[in-house]
Amino acid sequence: MAAAKTSTPAASPAVPDRETAVRLYRRMRLIRGFEELIQQLFMKGEVHGTTHLYIGEEAGAVGVADALGESDRVAGTYRGHGHALALGVDPQALLDEMLGRATGVCGGRAGSMNVIDLSNRLLGCFGIIGGSIGAATGASLSLRRQGGVAVAFFGEGTTNHGYFHECLNMAKVMSLPVVYVCENNRYGEFTPFEEVTAGKIMDRPVALGVESEQVDGMDVFAVREVAGRAVERARSGAGPQFVESLTYRFVGHSRSDPAKYRKEGELDEWKKRDPLIVARERLAEAHGAEGAELDAVDEEVAALLAQMRAEGLAAPLPDPAVLASASEFKP
Repeated sequence: MAAAKTSTPAASPAVPDRETAVRLYRRMRLIRGFEELIQQLFMKGEVHGTTHLYIGEEAGAVGVADALGESDRVAGTYRGHGHALALGVDPQALLDEMLGRATGVCGGRAGSMNVIDLSNRLLGCFGIIGGSIGAATGASLSLRRQGGVAVAFFGEGTTNHGYFHECLNMAKVMSLPVVYVCENNRYGEFTPFEEVTAGKIMDRPVALGVESEQVDGMDVFAVREVAGRAVERARSGAGPQFVESLTYRFVGHSRSDPAKYRKEGELDEWKKRDPLIVARERLAEAHGAEGAELDAVDEEVAALLAQMRAEGLAAPLPDPAVLASASEFKP
């Protein structure tokens, strides 16, 4: 068996055409605003259960999703609002789902961690650590007959779980068309990953002969480029691919986490690499995009979110006397 290839982030990958680049920026801005809105509504008691926000990690989902085709499928994590929106799940239907409304994408019964929308290629978001890996690996058994690729998003802590090792081994042995995207945000809940993880994460897939790339997960254009290569290799029959996206969450693990375990100044340093700031800077360099143009995008998204908030809070709750039926879920 030939040795697996591995590579580290390249400097300043190409920025796509202006229209594409602005579209990617807008999608990240939508995810950021959506998550901020969810946090506000949660604090007001409108969102029940728990929430795991994607703030700071937007470039990962958006960059990967833009590299996918209609025949591809994605399994997200419990931090999956960003994955869903990046794939094109209707933001109003997703917000309604978070609010437990009958108009939600799953009829108001999935909540924050378990959204499914097969019509938008989302196999599901999984509250179980590593569940996304099992789902994507299983889906790839079918997709290889259809020319499709399965993608699994998961955090760095998942690489210490059985799902990770067993599924990557199976995918390699069977040469399955699946891309494993590790969103390494440095913390497994409240614990720095280096305190519980021996060696380098990248060494693990490489040891199995899985071709692997590491990418700056704060740069949407870099993620899109690396994901594009990984997806096409998987689609062409090269077997499973692994991408480690180096990113950072700007909020705590979940609703009850003030994130006081971070080192002093760490968050401030990472915020200098905010995916929205990076995208703005690179758009200006590559296409001369003026701040006013992107400010207009921000205002458009803010207006949309305000309208969504009003409609979501006015939407009806599910009838507790009626069980969910298959017709409530998008095919």
